[in-house]
Amino acid sequence: MEELLALNKNQIRGLKRGDVLKGSITEKSRRALFIDINAKTEGVVFDRELKEARDLVRELKVGDEVTATVVQPENDSGQIILSLKKTALDRAWRFFEEKLETGDSFVVQGREINRGGLIVNARGLQGFVPSSQFSRELSNQIGTLVGKGIEVKVIEVDWEKNRLIFSERAISEADMLAAQKKILGKIKIGDILEGKITAVMPFGFFVKVSFNSEENKEENFLEGLVHISEISWQRVDEVAKFGKVGDEVKVKVLAIDEKSGKLNLSIKQLIDDPWNEIDKKYPKEKNVKGKISRITPFGAFVLLEPGIEGLIHISKIPAGIDPRVGDEIDCFVNMIDPENRRMSLGVVLTTKPVGYK
Repeated sequence: MEELLALNKNQIRGLKRGDVLKGSITEKSRRALFIDINAKTEGVVFDRELKEARDLVRELKVGDEVTATVVQPENDSGQIILSLKKTALDRAWRFFEEKLETGDSFVVQGREINRGGLIVNARGLQGFVPSSQFSRELSNQIGTLVGKGIEVKVIEVDWEKNRLIFSERAISEADMLAAQKKILGKIKIGDILEGKITAVMPFGFFVKVSFNSEENKEENFLEGLVHISEISWQRVDEVAKFGKVGDEVKVKVLAIDEKSGKLNLSIKQLIDDPWNEIDKKYPKEKNVKGKISRITPFGAFVLLEPGIEGLIHISKIPAGIDPRVGDEIDCFVNMIDPENRRMSLGVVLTTKPVGYK
């Protein structure tokens, strides 16, 4: 009796949606894939489920073992509907992990562009090619790649975060990148380099730093970003006011991204921080002259020198005085907070209101 019950248990299983089963392929056609899952009838993968796993299905043949998920235990025709989507995705992630390890290239399909680059379809997964990972030739033509095959290499795979990043320039500019990698190995954090501004963006400057190779006498270069916060010690509201394309600049290396071959650079780090020993230069009660740099709801900021601004709080602006941007004004130092780089100022008056200072 126990043997009969065990046999029936193996032959007739109560299936429910989401069950994961192993089986072998018994029949394959363009419209359906039949799988023996040791149930009362074969399982079938068709329609949308077949399409979603088409890359995997293309590789399968009769007799292969696969893992499938139950989508519908029984449809109107008595069929068990299965999905290979999870299996296909798992296999795709493993495929890209292997490609990352081997460095082999493959083809993905351009799907749509966004602000940062190109979203691509890759073996049923969504991947991304950042703008910085296209060759110089293609970087301004990314929109033309939608719907087209692109040969790429994997540069990042993170299964848990669903993050898959590719590079086109790792193939099209492989020789140049190899030369740049050699140069990168010679650069150290803190090095001072000379370069030219190649692009002015709202967030900073892109700077091209050129080198001459002693081996082949050809010019090679690295590109780096001077972030808006590293342009000047003074407040930078508009990057374009501090430089233009073609300007030659000296920069200091703050960080090196070996994966992308990019540098994080600074211009202001080559100039002494004006806030160093600020207490000695601007002691409390000292009279100073400056220029109104900006007006805010809580007061007026005064530029005393590049990188040094002080605030005249609105409560310290006497009646009858209407400060405007660009106006020169006589002030006195009311308070300094070097740690937070803040200075409070008062207005110097010929006749001061009682209790003002």
